[in-house]
Amino acid sequence: MAALKGKAIVAQSGGPTAVINASACGIIQEAHKHPEISAVYAAHNGILGVLNEEIFDLSRENPQDIEALRSAPAAALGSCRYKVRNEEDLEKILRVFQKYDIRYFFYIGGNDSMDTADKVNKLAAERG
Repeated sequence: MAALKGKAIVAQSGGPTAVINASACGIIQEAHKHPEISAVYAAHNGILGVLNEEIFDLSRENPQDIEALRSAPAAALGSCRYKVRNEEDLEKILRVFQKYDIRYFFYIGGNDSMDTADKVNKLAAERG
């Protein structure tokens, strides 16, 4: 299967720790190594940033600043504890992803974050 061409987005959810920033650093740096990913975005304050279209382009950031995330405390991209519960939220997430040509979604967090990522994945697969 050929790799999808498009943009990636990373978001953080849950408690702010150095670990969630280190995870963001790894995702961002690795995404930049893949030619099928044309840009890497971040959603400010987790999935709420997607829902509110508070999205910024990480390719404008200095690579040293991205590297510094490895040991930075807190949640550099902002975090939330919003649980996606309804079809309206999921539809909006997909519309935003389509608008920005987002083909890769990385959501750093715990159980609720993984539940959101799973729901988004299932709906996207269903819609082709």
